[in-house]
Amino acid sequence: MPPKRSEAGFTLIELLVALAIFSLAVLALLNLAGENTRAGGRLQDRILAEVVLDNRAIEAVTSVMPPALGRVSGAERVAGRPWLWTRQVSRTDDPSILRVDIAVMSPNSRQPAAAATVFRAAR
Repeated sequence: MPPKRSEAGFTLIELLVALAIFSLAVLALLNLAGENTRAGGRLQDRILAEVVLDNRAIEAVTSVMPPALGRVSGAERVAGRPWLWTRQVSRTDDPSILRVDIAVMSPNSRQPAAAATVFRAAR
């Protein structure tokens, strides 16, 4: 006795639809893995930029003499990579306090990877 149609197995169309759905799921997972890799790279850049930022901020706050008013730029290597930084020192409403704005960026970018403002005594 020949098997009934429902017992014969999957049709070619059913297999193709299942394969298409599986392929879409795999593509979504590959895209997610790529995004995670890119996010990890951005996070590494941000962490290294913040190391440079912390170095410049600590120097500005702990130096015996206050930094000179105006803008200063420089470069620093962290983890074998170059980083550009700018420091803008300005007065505040209180003459005994200086405002120090620091921004750090990669040489390949014009957007700061990290930025902060610190305050210190003017003398």
